[in-house]
Amino acid sequence: MPDDMTLQAMVMDELAWTPNVNAAHFGVAAQNGVVTLSGVVSSLAEKVAAEQGARRVKGVQGIAQKIVVRLPTAHRHTDEEIADRALKVLNWDLEVPDEQIQVKVENGIVTLTGTVTYQFQRAAADRDIRRLGGVTDIVNLIEIRPNADQVVDPVSVHHEIENALRRSAEMESSHVSVEVSGSKVTLRGRVKTWWERSLAESAAWSAPGVTQVDDQLTFGS
Repeated sequence: MPDDMTLQAMVMDELAWTPNVNAAHFGVAAQNGVVTLSGVVSSLAEKVAAEQGARRVKGVQGIAQKIVVRLPTAHRHTDEEIADRALKVLNWDLEVPDEQIQVKVENGIVTLTGTVTYQFQRAAADRDIRRLGGVTDIVNLIEIRPNADQVVDPVSVHHEIENALRRSAEMESSHVSVEVSGSKVTLRGRVKTWWERSLAESAAWSAPGVTQVDDQLTFGS
């Protein structure tokens, strides 16, 4: 694992390389693999992009998020305007069952509630709202509830997840163990990077009927 100064420099370089991030807006500190991001940005999208950039850096094991979203006057909108736009953008997204999702906005913070069948629908709703002007944060409380006829077979789910991990050229599936209990999947083992961790989570969420993923993966070689 890189030392603290090297890791700090690597994260700063990654932020400078990320096109939708202004690296001058951020401060970066590193200690024992934990990176602290600080600063003031003008949009939630840039805040999220900075965190994603830090996660891509090898050696980052944790992130402390201290970035503040402070909207310019020209980009501020009333809660009513944000709610109206949120409902419209969810309606336009074919991946999102918008009739099953409710939106509440308070001081620019959007809270999403309701139910969907798959994790990718929940993630799509989050992604849609993140891109709206005037939004300072998102609280995603959408629950995942499979269809009544979608019975989870733990053996089949375990098999599908392990096959998905084996197909991935970016990670070693032998370092990840999968446990299935009902509709909950628990991941244990070691990964080298945040990217590998996200691949394992994605494989687990892709299995039919999964409503909860407990990621207990740790970092190591």
